[in-house]
Amino acid sequence: MRGLGDHLSIGERIAFYRNRRGYTQEVLAGLVGHSTDWLAKVERGRRKPPRIDKLAELARVLRVPLGDLIGQTSLLEDEKQQDDVPAVRDALMSPRRLSRLLFGPEAEAQLPVPGPVVSIVEQRWNDYQTGHLGKVVAALPGLLQTAQELEDRAARSPEERRDCWAVSARTHHLAATTLAKIGESDISWLAAERAMRAADESGDPLVLASAARSGTHALLANGRYDDAMELGETTAVWLSSRIEEDDPAALSLLGMIHLRAAIAAARHQDRATATNLLGRAETLANRLGSDENHWQTSFGPTNVVLHRLSAELDLENVSYVVERGNIDVDHMPPERGVSHRIDFARALTLAGKGDDAFAELRTAEGTSPQLVRNNPRVRETLRDLIKQAPVTGGTRSSELFAMAQRCKAVQ
Repeated sequence: MRGLGDHLSIGERIAFYRNRRGYTQEVLAGLVGHSTDWLAKVERGRRKPPRIDKLAELARVLRVPLGDLIGQTSLLEDEKQQDDVPAVRDALMSPRRLSRLLFGPEAEAQLPVPGPVVSIVEQRWNDYQTGHLGKVVAALPGLLQTAQELEDRAARSPEERRDCWAVSARTHHLAATTLAKIGESDISWLAAERAMRAADESGDPLVLASAARSGTHALLANGRYDDAMELGETTAVWLSSRIEEDDPAALSLLGMIHLRAAIAAARHQDRATATNLLGRAETLANRLGSDENHWQTSFGPTNVVLHRLSAELDLENVSYVVERGNIDVDHMPPERGVSHRIDFARALTLAGKGDDAFAELRTAEGTSPQLVRNNPRVRETLRDLIKQAPVTGGTRSSELFAMAQRCKAVQ
């Protein structure tokens, strides 16, 4: 629920929705297989927040999106708010999207051609990877309208059909991934579904594999870990028989499918499956031989390491992340590097290394303010850092509190 109050902790959000459903602590605790004392301590912040899989179960029982418990985001563009998500929602939910027969283009309509649109979409993908989420969200309404017009052109022009549908898939993939990143899990799924339908129509295996990544992002954002694992495995099996053995783009896409499925397995607390999938991705990364960015995957040996660390954090192996998390990510796209620093800061916080954790968050914020200020894990980490070292004066304390205010971790 956007606007519920970004300063609320996860425990306070659970209590809010529990009361709204009319559940006592005893009833809700029983529905998720825990004691009343456990839930009471979670709600009061006297114990650390539940694992992500348990949060997903709580969200299911309370009948709210997972993001409502974790804490929705508020899109920031530098020092001012710029939130065009309603326009993105309007573009995705336009009645014209329901039926081409009912709402086909007028005969004289000037429809775009796919070539010029490709470069625009790829520019916005670059904005996403460099952490400029505001630019992406601002561009999405127009891009989604153009994608729909390209689908109309595909119906008129058989020779351009494949390219038109491929560009539509790429556009909707960008929308799904960005929306998942900023906490709009419901419309992220809608965009991912559109991406995969367009990819099906294109008939291009790589386009479909790329679009499947958007499906895993949306499923992860919605806490549907079993479904994300199933999509990843199905895509991997399907793609493996349809690609050139040494095609670097295909290796990268297949590798990323394994990595996203591994994160789903880790959040489902399935260590064996997560380890197996990470091993498959590592084999593909070694075949690729270096860190590359085919299809904006950032795939290569370093990204496998980053996903392994993220998986271990979800599996609550904090010491592993603390011991191995100090790695060079400066050569990676900022989105990947910032995501790692946020994970590393979380692990350092849980290990009681507050100064090191805050340093990681400051570095991440300097790289991309939007990615940091939009991340619920950052807000929870900042609250924990304040608890560990109450703001009682001094440079570090004042900087910590100022960052917590910027990220809406506190009022």
